[in-house]
Amino acid sequence: MRAKGWAKTFPVHRGVREARRWTGEHLDSLRWTRDAPDTAHSVLLAVSELVTNAHVHAHSSAHLVLTWDGQCLHVSVADSDPCLPAPREPSREATSGRGLAIIDALADAWDAHSFHGGKTITACFHPPATAAPHAGANHFGPRTDGAADG
Repeated sequence: MRAKGWAKTFPVHRGVREARRWTGEHLDSLRWTRDAPDTAHSVLLAVSELVTNAHVHAHSSAHLVLTWDGQCLHVSVADSDPCLPAPREPSREATSGRGLAIIDALADAWDAHSFHGGKTITACFHPPATAAPHAGANHFGPRTDGAADG
């Protein structure tokens, strides 16, 4: 199978809802909404988190790229802030600071890379019927909490 890919920029004023709608259309074209609804929901939630982070923390447009290579749907969001995110333990009272933990819980793997003028965070999602070759591996190493990959 040849890879399929889609890319779109979401300015701050167009926001997360438009990114979710756009992603949902592509998940429908891959039949993930029908064949892997839980995974499709995880992808949409990850898109919400990553686009929100680009808008709120980087104060920039979110450049969303979806790439399906037959084994993994790569969800990449680039923004204009070159500072890589760092996981943190938010207090119970904090209203933010859980984005990376959410991505880590939802994606089979994820990584972040800085480049001249910004950074990209990419999360990989395998449909349930596809064995994940690196199941549980993420930016911080293999999962040790016994959580199921999803």
